[in-house]
Amino acid sequence: MTAAPGSGGAGAAGEASPVTIAVDTNGADLGPAEVGAGAAIAARQGVRTLLFGPADQFGDIDAPEGLVEIVDAPVSIAKVADPVAAARSTPDASIVLAARAVAEGRADALVSGGSTGAALAAGLLNMRRAQGIYRPALAIPIPVPGGRRPVTLLDVGANAEVRPEHLVQFAFMGAALASTVLGIERPRVALLSNGEEAIKGTPLVREAHELLRERAASSPLVDFIGNTEGNVVLDGVADVVVADGFTGNVALKLIEGVSSATLRSIREAAMSSSRGKLGGLLLRGDLAALRAEIDPEGQGGAYLLGLRKLGVVPHGRFTRNGFAQAILLAARGVSGDVVGRTHAALEEAGALKGAGGSGSASGSAATVPPTP
Repeated sequence: MTAAPGSGGAGAAGEASPVTIAVDTNGADLGPAEVGAGAAIAARQGVRTLLFGPADQFGDIDAPEGLVEIVDAPVSIAKVADPVAAARSTPDASIVLAARAVAEGRADALVSGGSTGAALAAGLLNMRRAQGIYRPALAIPIPVPGGRRPVTLLDVGANAEVRPEHLVQFAFMGAALASTVLGIERPRVALLSNGEEAIKGTPLVREAHELLRERAASSPLVDFIGNTEGNVVLDGVADVVVADGFTGNVALKLIEGVSSATLRSIREAAMSSSRGKLGGLLLRGDLAALRAEIDPEGQGGAYLLGLRKLGVVPHGRFTRNGFAQAILLAARGVSGDVVGRTHAALEEAGALKGAGGSGSASGSAATVPPTP
């Protein structure tokens, strides 16, 4: 299916046109056709999608008329060793074209099915960093079983190396997201460390701890509770957990891996004997609900915060259902003005670069940080 590009403006009959999401399909493990199938699912819920990738690999996309457009963009930089250089030197790369569509207003948000590094580089070079932001960050609300509210973890992959002031701003960015999106008033924020004591952690964490303690003392946005350890991240001690992108990425994948392995072990145990099979039948509904609750595909991916437009980064291994959720997450973020509301919360809290004499407030630079 094809559609004329649009970005949520007024339609011919005066009705608001659908939110449009630009999606880079190169780099997805299951290929562009699987991403296209996810776009079709999102289209049935009223979201328009621009799919950037090799046109001959999408196949037939069964979507409502006018809600999916394929933009032939076969060039991929998803697997390159230096995504920053590739994003600068390859203007016809699919992720660059997708980010440019957002920057030019032909789409409202970006979803990348490829590498985080390429998405970050293309986003910074085209969508640009928001005013007063040191570094963009990837933030993901991790579901907690039992109906408890999610724990927002950031950075989960945008910045492998950071400075203490970056972690401080990440804390405020995560708190702003938790406040505006999850409705948590003055979220409890913690630094991920190897001990609860303020003296624990690397020099980076210890310095960030002191800076954040000082900045949060008078903040209406952040309730800084100190350090937290990995074994209690999902216990509800904190609403927001902050780390550098390397540590956060490892922690996220470990959480996802343990969750998957636990469910797999339960399933194997249930099939190992007649008694187990009977118990499995009795628990089938509850286990299915638990699986759905903690399934990464159901969450859609991580918010890419700190740019002038919204980005969402799902796992490249997602199936069509996961990519559909990523597209829908981006659309909800646009409709809910996540970028504007989060930035306003940071400004109100004095957490932007330049506030309190911490540096220039210019947001025009597009310096791309190293990524995991």
